[in-house]
Amino acid sequence: MLEITGAIFVVVFSLLAYAVIKFRERKDDDGHEPPQVYGSNQMELAWTVLPVLIVVVLFLSTAQVIHRVQDAKAPADAVEVTAVGHQFWWAYEYPQYNFSTANELHVPVSTVQDDRPTFLKLLSADVDHSFWVPRLDGKTDLIPNHPNTMWIDPHQPGVYLGQCAQFCGTAHANMLLRVYVQTPEDFQSWVHQQEQPAVNDPSVAIGRTLFVAKACFACHTIRGTIAAGKVGPDLTHLMSRDTIASGMLPNTPENLRKWVQDPPAVKEGALMPKVDMTDEQLTQITAYLETLK
Repeated sequence: MLEITGAIFVVVFSLLAYAVIKFRERKDDDGHEPPQVYGSNQMELAWTVLPVLIVVVLFLSTAQVIHRVQDAKAPADAVEVTAVGHQFWWAYEYPQYNFSTANELHVPVSTVQDDRPTFLKLLSADVDHSFWVPRLDGKTDLIPNHPNTMWIDPHQPGVYLGQCAQFCGTAHANMLLRVYVQTPEDFQSWVHQQEQPAVNDPSVAIGRTLFVAKACFACHTIRGTIAAGKVGPDLTHLMSRDTIASGMLPNTPENLRKWVQDPPAVKEGALMPKVDMTDEQLTQITAYLETLK
């Protein structure tokens, strides 16, 4: 498209420059207008047909690219992820590896030797959301009861930032996205870690008991325990994440404690309720969560 429009620009600008220079007013002009010519079927046909042909070529080129992008077939070794938008966080399910995580999407980098794109199935658990990481792809909406798809093919490792691009409620602006593009080796190491169940650390048994007693298990999953809730994020490897509250805060013990104590106070609009507990109970539950690495 750039080549075609660039050629048109050169031709039009050259003709314009020629006309401006060739037919400019000169000192020895006698002031009379040159002969006036009205109507030319050949010229009118030319400036009608040629632009139509150019637009048709551009249309066909665009349609071909759109078809190639939207109907791309996933190669056998492509990574498949189901991204589910919630108010106001992201769930990522990896069906090939049988585990889920939240808010931080990990994908492998693609190289010339190992072309490995990631295909995303986009779902919404409640209202409209939109998945948008500008450096990886255009935004694609997540619509309730209407599965959508997109794919990304990053060629440089790193952390790519984005966020929900469709207003979805009070905390919409804090529904952030972090995509970790890793080397194949680092990605496989991360997958292996995420596949493991939670470690049963006897030193935090009281906190684990409180996690159940305070009904946290009803909303969250911790694989290897009775916690199997689907309302909130999977916490099996909570401390392996760099952030909490959908990218709002660094994942530190201090921030984690504040979040568990009163989520709506940290993130206005958060649907996770404040649970009544003593300072000692809060310390014990936080200590248990800190073992989920």
